[in-house]
Amino acid sequence: MLRSVSLIAGVVVLALGGWFLTQRGGTVSVPDLAPISDPEAQEIDTSRVVEMVLGDESAPVTVIEYASFTCPHCANFHTNVFPQLKADYIETGKVKFIYREVYFDRFGLWAGMVARCAGPMRYFGVTEMLFDQQADWARAGGGEPGQIAAALKKIGLAAGLEAETLDACMQDAEMAQAMVAVYQQNAEADNVTATPSFIIDGEPYSNMSYADFRKVLDEKLGG
Repeated sequence: MLRSVSLIAGVVVLALGGWFLTQRGGTVSVPDLAPISDPEAQEIDTSRVVEMVLGDESAPVTVIEYASFTCPHCANFHTNVFPQLKADYIETGKVKFIYREVYFDRFGLWAGMVARCAGPMRYFGVTEMLFDQQADWARAGGGEPGQIAAALKKIGLAAGLEAETLDACMQDAEMAQAMVAVYQQNAEADNVTATPSFIIDGEPYSNMSYADFRKVLDEKLGG
């Protein structure tokens, strides 16, 4: 069953006075989350949260994916479907692909902070690592937050990020707030209720096999 998104109870942002999870030894410090109802009321600056895009800007078809880094179905899509989609449609100039993060929990948000720390040029490479290793980092230490944060930092280091840069990204509370605010705005606008979900040229689609994806894209392309 696909993971569902509740935009009322499930939206999370940093609470006022929120605490920081710190691993002893000074290696990891990341913001914890608590639910509030109206992040826009805090006048959050979302200008730093850029769209993560692959493919030709003028491609005839645009695909938007909504996915969570802690969603097993999303990991399966990125392992078994996305590589073929990328090779056949994105790299050939047929599809412009936009990836938008969904946050079910603080761990998915932390993963997004690590991926975005790499910048737009390396974002999708880190995303691939996060999905490939999801079963390991998302369960690190039996789900203990400090161990999960440490495992995420290890992925960032393996991706070539400097330790100081990575620590700064993982402690950036304002960026975390902005990321969640953008997620809420986009998910409400596109009526996202589960992950992975897709908007293909303005039409919503649920998770599907590569064969079904190809059929939809070929129809959109007039093939």
